[in-house]
Amino acid sequence: MHEAEPLEQINRTFVRFRGRQLTYFSGCDYFRLASHPRVLAAARDGLRRLSFNVAASRVTTGNHPVYGKLETALAEFFEAEAAVLTPTGYVTAMIAAQALAGSVSHALVDEQAHAALQDAARFLDCPILRFESRNAQSLALQAHRCGPGARILLLTDGMFARDGSAAPLERYLEVLPKDACLLVDDAHGAGILGANGRGTPEHAGVKRQRIIQTITLSKAFGAYGGAILGTAALRRRIISHSHLFIGSTPLPPPLANAGLEAVRLMASHGSQLRADLARNADFVKDGLRQAGVPVPEYPGPILRVVPRNQAEVGQLSRMLLRAGIYPPLTRYLRKSGNGYYRFVISSQHSMLQLQSLLRVLLRFYRERK
Repeated sequence: MHEAEPLEQINRTFVRFRGRQLTYFSGCDYFRLASHPRVLAAARDGLRRLSFNVAASRVTTGNHPVYGKLETALAEFFEAEAAVLTPTGYVTAMIAAQALAGSVSHALVDEQAHAALQDAARFLDCPILRFESRNAQSLALQAHRCGPGARILLLTDGMFARDGSAAPLERYLEVLPKDACLLVDDAHGAGILGANGRGTPEHAGVKRQRIIQTITLSKAFGAYGGAILGTAALRRRIISHSHLFIGSTPLPPPLANAGLEAVRLMASHGSQLRADLARNADFVKDGLRQAGVPVPEYPGPILRVVPRNQAEVGQLSRMLLRAGIYPPLTRYLRKSGNGYYRFVISSQHSMLQLQSLLRVLLRFYRERK
């Protein structure tokens, strides 16, 4: 990979790129809460009232009261027994895996799982088997290979960032042994999926008893940090067994204060935000479908356009720039080939912006025939 060119976000749906103001259909601040006045005010208030850095582990002298308030708010929002706040979303699965090490005999990992889950599986210190992405039959075959009495932990994304698809958690629970557990990286599903925004488990209609849900606050919530949602017993085990948790300086209190306000906003206004997001995403997706473009029926507000060659990469980039849209070409690690364009719709994009994107994509698909 190469380092991306700098982007300056200048308001909720625009960036400045190479001196131009361009519409921004990228990033994953789905509701643009990172620039919401109440979230920004909470960060400023936290900076004024709270120390910027506790400079100590939470198991020693760094356990600021704001962390407990945020964990309580998250547990209530997601209807989980307990929550554990983490410094970033990336380390949530690794912290959970360190706590679970020794209690798991086999890790079954979705082959397209986020790199954070791939890293986390190594902490489990057990055999790792991979199954075809979002394929319950492939999962069942791998689970059978583990043999009778296996203590299985499945690791999967909830909503996949590459295309907005969701893991079929209900099917996974059907084909796995009754004592198997799921570690679901729901960085992109939390706040987005489900009738109440509780993420992929709610979207799939499954109970939480066998699920550990990890989230980030930097996507739908527009803040920073991560959290692990599970049982009170898991929380105790994390605090006593995870070296990453024990040895880390926690989130700066002003950021935790901003996260707390973001959770409150989601609790009070999330229904309308999700309705606005669905309306915007459906406008673009349905417009493409009506023109005969095959758009998968995925729940996430994401459109994935895969160029067939480098000529199409350049063609679509030029078309987007002429329309005043930043070209969100993604080349993730070494698996992406020519790369792909990932358009992330937000609840705050205007109809004019959505229409402009739709016109460009329709023209691109017409010309590629």
